[in-house]
Amino acid sequence: DVQLQAFGGGLVQAGGSLRLSCAASGFTFDDYAIGWFRQAPGKEREGVSCITSNDDRAYYADSVKGRYTISNDNAKDTVYLQMNSLKPEDTAVYYCAANLVGACTSIPSEYDYWGQGTQVTVSS
Repeated sequence: DVQLQAFGGGLVQAGGSLRLSCAASGFTFDDYAIGWFRQAPGKEREGVSCITSNDDRAYYADSVKGRYTISNDNAKDTVYLQMNSLKPEDTAVYYCAANLVGACTSIPSEYDYWGQGTQVTVSS
């Protein structure tokens, strides 16, 4: 079965950096997309970034563009989210999700499988 495991969150000062990892297993790397979402208390889950497997195209929310970088390591079946210049408003639980059709969207319902989430807290 498809399984996703998100990890790498923690507590960091404003301006600092973290790298999140999403380890994937149980599906064929033919045409899929891995997205990162985040959810802060009292807010809806929002798309942060996404990467496709077939053309390695990356997408970013305006709020993180220029600060976050998504990448993949096919040998390790892992997608990373490098987060730099972190702000307190980046504080949230971060989730990775897989769209096995291969579409990168910012809509949570378009994704088929989800990891457990990892907490990112940015202090000012």
